[in-house]
Amino acid sequence: MARQISERNSANEITVILADDHKIVRQGLHAVLEANPDLRIVGEAGSGREAVCLVERLQPAVLVLDLVLPELNGLEVIRQLTKRAPKTRVVVLSMHNDECHVVQALKNGAAAYVLKDASAVHLVRAVRAAAANRRYLSPPLSDAAVNAYVQRGSDAMTDAYDSLTNREREVFQLAAEGRTNAEIGKRLFISPRTVEIHRANMMTKLGLRNQTELVRYAIKRGTLPFA
Repeated sequence: MARQISERNSANEITVILADDHKIVRQGLHAVLEANPDLRIVGEAGSGREAVCLVERLQPAVLVLDLVLPELNGLEVIRQLTKRAPKTRVVVLSMHNDECHVVQALKNGAAAYVLKDASAVHLVRAVRAAAANRRYLSPPLSDAAVNAYVQRGSDAMTDAYDSLTNREREVFQLAAEGRTNAEIGKRLFISPRTVEIHRANMMTKLGLRNQTELVRYAIKRGTLPFA
């Protein structure tokens, strides 16, 4: 559940929201970041949808974001916030260390990308760099590797996903999590019949035939954890 944290007042502080679906991870990140007097945690979210709502409301300088989140995956969170909270910079904190995920995060609007096995110093540097509107990639990631990947061309899978509408992307995430049309409709405030239409359109665009293929696709994209 999203949580706002009591405020301190300092013009020099960098305000931060944490978004990760594991509470113990958020607690660790909280401790690491607030050990630095210039960083202040103002809220925490356990799902992608909560993260978007909390950032819109609190307008922090930086969002530290996991890519694998329930209800709305991290890439979609970034993409939505570039329009809904453009002043908030996003630092991705992820287990995915391949150039494909890094490129997708940067393409969607992330300012920094830090691997979860990196040292705490890299996360702190990434937050400060993002707040200063600079790019930061933690080792062993590098701008050279990312640029080389971009030059080789992007994956065809991402092209198909890019053709989805915002609503189809929301249905994609919830359907991949195994939710029924009725459950999805309740969460998105639309009818089950409308969900069915969006689901059918989404499956057609992605060339998927059944739930098993949908789940495999979501895992391959990094929007669901590995089974």
